[in-house]
Amino acid sequence: MTSHQPDEKEESSTVHNISDDHLVTIAARMYHEQQRTQHEIANNLKVSQGTVCRLLKRAEQRGIVRTTVSPPVGTFVDLEELLEQKFGLAQVIIARAPNQSEESVLGPVGAAASYFLATTLRPKAVIGVASWSASLMSTVEQMHPVWRLSECKVVQILGGIGHPSVEKHANYLVRQLAYLVRGEAHLLPAPGLVASKGAAAVLVHDPHVRETMGLFDQITVALIGIGSLEPSSWLDGSGNTVSPDELQSLQDKGAVGNICLRFYNADGEEIKEVIGDRVLGLELHRLKNISTVIGIACGKRKRQAILGALRGRWINVLVTDQFTAESLATA
Repeated sequence: MTSHQPDEKEESSTVHNISDDHLVTIAARMYHEQQRTQHEIANNLKVSQGTVCRLLKRAEQRGIVRTTVSPPVGTFVDLEELLEQKFGLAQVIIARAPNQSEESVLGPVGAAASYFLATTLRPKAVIGVASWSASLMSTVEQMHPVWRLSECKVVQILGGIGHPSVEKHANYLVRQLAYLVRGEAHLLPAPGLVASKGAAAVLVHDPHVRETMGLFDQITVALIGIGSLEPSSWLDGSGNTVSPDELQSLQDKGAVGNICLRFYNADGEEIKEVIGDRVLGLELHRLKNISTVIGIACGKRKRQAILGALRGRWINVLVTDQFTAESLATA
């Protein structure tokens, strides 16, 4: 008996009954997660095997399916355990990088962080994420959709409005992570750094800002980058920059790094003066109330900032590269 192959009319009917993105996602899940063959998928969806092949190709083109090379787990077990004990961390994940350059460490660290997130997140998680950093972007860019999750929320914990590039990256980061965890995106529609304390006081009463900040106490997982003394270059030209005098003042007070523009010294003690009352975002001390705070940071330029964050106990999970980890072990 000859098996029936759907003709173009039947395929057209099937595709019109299900939105294209939805059909692409169904095919991708059946192929990659359920390990079904293209022939089985074709029979299930009542389309031809050639159509299934095209659907799977679209899944890759649209970022629904991504290919990621994850660093082998357990490569640096001894070093991970040493850092966990030394700094009282719940977990350390060390990625293998080919060399110490910033370009070389960012990709492996982002891949390791994305794998950790995908395997540890639970349904109904409330995920706090800073507006933008290169390490966070690398993580989200390399993360696969986690279909087993549901009812998650992704909350922006530092304002990102200002420079167009900053706003674009912040919106993308929050929305894309929400898509990947099948959750809702909650943006913080305000600058990360405003001109005055008075301006900050006005903005926190904006209903949209207040709505997002009202979720801060519900955060169960915080995903943060760790910045060095000088804020990232994306602040330049935004009208919200830290002035040279303020940077000098922070340096004079011993600042070595920042988390969400909240600066701290080498011992991890927060420096609230200078710009602290102008930042719109999660206060540093509130990280202590979050069960899982994942710091994703790497590279030689960040080592003093990471060390300060560890000494201050501002994070309890660290994802970094082996070169940075080795320097932290001997600090």
